[in-house]
Amino acid sequence: MTQEPLQTEAQEESVRDVFTRLYSDGRAYAEAEVERQKLRAGIVGAGVRDALIFATAGIMLVFAAIVAGLVGIILALSPLVGPGWATGAVFGGALVIALLLLLVAKGRIDRMKKAVKP
Repeated sequence: MTQEPLQTEAQEESVRDVFTRLYSDGRAYAEAEVERQKLRAGIVGAGVRDALIFATAGIMLVFAAIVAGLVGIILALSPLVGPGWATGAVFGGALVIALLLLLVAKGRIDRMKKAVKP
């Protein structure tokens, strides 16, 4: 009784066929990964764009609210000191606050420069 070795399809497949299949599978995987990364980039881009739009609208509303508040203060002070003095007081007060904020910002920048300096 002689037994012939059983050869399956996998054993009959040549090395060249294996490498060809490996190459095509690798290429398909790489193409799928590129498409996935393009999709992710598109999602991130849309999210950043939307965030910038909403942030810009929010900042514009903050500035509008500040202007409305300053006008309201002028209107509230007008009966007490007159419109000219009320405008001058609000304008001067706003300049003083802006100057103080700029000095604080300058101090922070100086402190950061000192900390980073070698």
